[in-house]
Amino acid sequence: MTIGLRDDVAYIVLKKIKESSQNQADAQVNLNLMDFSEQEVTQKELLDNLDYLNEKAYIKAQVSGNSEEGNSASPIILEQATLTEKGRQTLKKMESHSPADGFGRPRVPIATENVGFLEKVMLEANLNDIFDARDLTVVVYRVMRDVMTTEAADRIGAELHTEAQPTADKTLNMEVADLWKDTNPFVGFISRIRQPLIIKDDRFLFRIAQEGSMPEFTDAERVVKAVFAATKEQLSSERIAEIAQWLPGKVKELWNQA
Repeated sequence: MTIGLRDDVAYIVLKKIKESSQNQADAQVNLNLMDFSEQEVTQKELLDNLDYLNEKAYIKAQVSGNSEEGNSASPIILEQATLTEKGRQTLKKMESHSPADGFGRPRVPIATENVGFLEKVMLEANLNDIFDARDLTVVVYRVMRDVMTTEAADRIGAELHTEAQPTADKTLNMEVADLWKDTNPFVGFISRIRQPLIIKDDRFLFRIAQEGSMPEFTDAERVVKAVFAATKEQLSSERIAEIAQWLPGKVKELWNQA
């Protein structure tokens, strides 16, 4: 079953645990679907996201709730709920933005098909969370597309495409190919009608750092190499060679080394 790992849902969960733990250590937190009325999340989806936050050590909690009840009003209970250091840092970063602007991120949930890909990026780039991995991958892909023709970008996108688990909820159908597309419709449109840009190495890396809101504990070169390594695993040797032809000197070296 396809699920979406969503930072808007994670934000509410982390915030409620933080607020509860300020009053009581190892607090019990009750989550109701009304807490997520703007997110349009089902009870099953919420439980799936809680499982991920627990498994990946953003939170520590014993979770109970009936996943078969769909949109049930029955609460999901988090016993002995605490934030880990990783969870606290993630929440702090989210609180620096408004929930209304998507915490400064594209509003795209992360599908489970992509978790392996993004976790590779997260590990190799020394990132704290999978949402940073997603957002920085989107930026790296944007600059990569800027230096190549639309036809070349389409060929690469076609190889990154994998069939998602069928689901009626289109917001949950996100693949590696969706990361390759630009999340900004206007930017995506412009990129398809203009000629390839000539971008030198330093400008390529500067754009990654600037447009990706680079975390202080990593750098653009490391992020680019991490995204390159995960991407090459998805592509044929023909597409790998084609991409190398478009990249400027040092960035091309990073691609070949990845």
